[in-house]
Amino acid sequence: MKTTRNTTAKTAILEVFEKSKTALSHSEIQKLLNDICDRVTIYRILDRLVNEDIIHKISNLDGTVKYAKCNHSHQRVHIHNHAHFSCEKCHEITCLETVKPSYIMPHNYKVNEINFTLSGLCPKCLNSNI
Repeated sequence: MKTTRNTTAKTAILEVFEKSKTALSHSEIQKLLNDICDRVTIYRILDRLVNEDIIHKISNLDGTVKYAKCNHSHQRVHIHNHAHFSCEKCHEITCLETVKPSYIMPHNYKVNEINFTLSGLCPKCLNSNI
């Protein structure tokens, strides 16, 4: 069994996710790290954290990939079957843990991943329009 490595860069990336209330893109993470590591190292660490089920990927409506911290109990297998909200104004993506997507699949289909994204205005942007 492969053990996980805890490097300075990985620890810094985990701290970024602990402080963030929204999903972050690679470039947003890179800016927050203040040149602790290069962009390739960030991609490798993000891939490792996704494989370790510490974070999950979210594809935004414009095709941008963002990452968010998983908020699950330490289950052996889990899926990210919650909705995401994409703000059309500030472009932040937020995990909506209490909103569960519902769907009915035709016979002989197996779902491995769900990408359920709602779009509109987040509370911050909605209140700034008033």
